[in-house]
Amino acid sequence: MEIIKTVAELKDRLNDYRKGGKSVGFVPTMGALHKGHGELVNYSVKENDITVVSIFVNPTQFNNSNDLNLYPRTPERDYDLLEALRTDIIFTPSVNEIYPVPDKRVFDFGRLDKVLEGEYRAGHFNGVAQVVSKLFSFVMPDKAYFGEKDFQQLAIIRQMVKQLDLKVEIIGIPIVREESGLAMSSRNQRLTEDEKVTVSAIYRVLKESTYMINEYSPEIITNRVVGELNSIPGLHVEYFSIVNGDSLETVSTWDSTESIFGCIAVYCGEVRLIDNIRYK
Repeated sequence: MEIIKTVAELKDRLNDYRKGGKSVGFVPTMGALHKGHGELVNYSVKENDITVVSIFVNPTQFNNSNDLNLYPRTPERDYDLLEALRTDIIFTPSVNEIYPVPDKRVFDFGRLDKVLEGEYRAGHFNGVAQVVSKLFSFVMPDKAYFGEKDFQQLAIIRQMVKQLDLKVEIIGIPIVREESGLAMSSRNQRLTEDEKVTVSAIYRVLKESTYMINEYSPEIITNRVVGELNSIPGLHVEYFSIVNGDSLETVSTWDSTESIFGCIAVYCGEVRLIDNIRYK
């Protein structure tokens, strides 16, 4: 396993591999890795000759500087995990390496980046598109792997690839959960043990709501989910929406589309957690 810090060295090394006809899989991360990331790496290792994992906490996707500063950073543990998973290259660039000059590109995703997360994190997805498009231009992967926990991000990445006509296959990997049902996230490291018990209710309530779709409308289920979670001390729902799985627009009936998901953001203290569940 190699740890590479510059774009020039990364490109040189990958060009050597490509000359040998090797395929390249890519897993972009912000570090503080967990089993969910590990699953992405496992898929890449299985499906490609060479696997590249980037670790870069991207400042342009944080609209809250405090959130950026508090984002967990565990480089040595990350390296050990990635080596055990048979990663070939870890790319750990500096901010100046990624942004030698400010990236002033503004992407137009229509309504896709204005709803759900976009409503509460202005500019977040533009920052995601900036960094991921840059990383794709450096790595030029055949396949790139993203977790379905970040449901809206995955939709944005697919739209970006289409707009820029990039030759990379985007692979979505199902959510990996802790035994309690909590979706694995780097932010979980900021939770106390008591808080981890509390937030396990998020998935439980979401799962229970899927059994109600033959009896209640999306609006009624939305209100029940929000009400039940907000009644639990320590939890505060920022949003919960039942949406079209493609457009991410709120649905009013279950027969309005073939793909329907519930997407949620919940605060436990100062820690913000997101999750989603499929209704149909």
